[in-house]
Amino acid sequence: MAGRVFVHIGAPKTGSTYVQNVLWNNVEKLRHAGILLPGYFAAHDEAMADLRGLSWHANPSWSWERLVAKAAGWPGDVVITNEGLGAATDAQAARAVRSLQPAEVHVLVAARDLWRTFPSMWQQSIRARGVWSFEDFIGAVEHGRFDGFWEHHTANRMLRRWGDLVPAGQRHLITVPGPGMPQDTLWRRFAGVIGIPDGICDLTVAAGANTSLGAAEVEVLRRVNRALGDRYPHRAPYQRVVQRHLVDAVLKQRTNDVRFGVGPQRAEWVLDLAEQQIKELDEYPCDVVGDLAELRPVDIDPVPPPDQLDRETVLDAAIETIIGMIDHAEQLTTLVPKPRESLRRRASRKVKRGLKKIKPVPGLQLW
Repeated sequence: MAGRVFVHIGAPKTGSTYVQNVLWNNVEKLRHAGILLPGYFAAHDEAMADLRGLSWHANPSWSWERLVAKAAGWPGDVVITNEGLGAATDAQAARAVRSLQPAEVHVLVAARDLWRTFPSMWQQSIRARGVWSFEDFIGAVEHGRFDGFWEHHTANRMLRRWGDLVPAGQRHLITVPGPGMPQDTLWRRFAGVIGIPDGICDLTVAAGANTSLGAAEVEVLRRVNRALGDRYPHRAPYQRVVQRHLVDAVLKQRTNDVRFGVGPQRAEWVLDLAEQQIKELDEYPCDVVGDLAELRPVDIDPVPPPDQLDRETVLDAAIETIIGMIDHAEQLTTLVPKPRESLRRRASRKVKRGLKKIKPVPGLQLW
């Protein structure tokens, strides 16, 4: 039976990909140190979808029960990590914690300042097949028409749903360090909660974890998603085709130098929200790793929202994307193996070559 189980539940866009890359790329080293990541990377995503009753995977191999069974059979500590877990309902979170007991269950939640979270969250929704404009997204949050943002993407409500199920000492809030901090700061905070000693994990393997797209590139993707209609309705096929061949192979490879943000007209609103968020978290009894002050936006960038891009910029990005897709398609053709010649055809060809080498003998008839 596992001694402790650390359930890392999000929130999305808080460096979870970076942390997960370090964990999974050092899975054997961690195992030797007595820390298990059950299954494999996709297994945690599939188990999360099963727990929440989602249909993102057409044919998932792992269920929540299967992941729990793997965890229960380990004598040391266990880490379960998926940023989608934080969006579980009260009942789903209770079921998850109950299923992991009698192990000592710890809940890990990461929080990031809202000024950076809003643009990142919208972009992530587009990369998950979303079609709404940034103005529609941020306007819905601002005017209270998108409560799901607070429920599914912020630490405050995640802690209430999950943290209330375990003692205060087993609730951990990790703040995402601001710009200018060493790249490994987030990992060291995360590792410190679990008790992973320094030097066990190779941190270089996590470079380039989740490259952001520029304003024009994400707008091109949004319009592609809209044009796709009901094709690729499941998450896995969409990622296998669109994410792999368009986003990863082409859009991420561009300079992505046209940045975007919330826009200066909403700066005061975001700052007020940040102060409210800090106050709520400060009043919640949990272990804070980092500093709640890091949730207060600094160096507010006046870059405009992506909806203000002119048509010519988007058109140029679309044309360059098509060129990139052509180059990508050409590279793929070089990777396709030539069809193997059938055994019968090869044997026939060898017989014909052998007959040609036979020198005719005068007066001898071969047939």
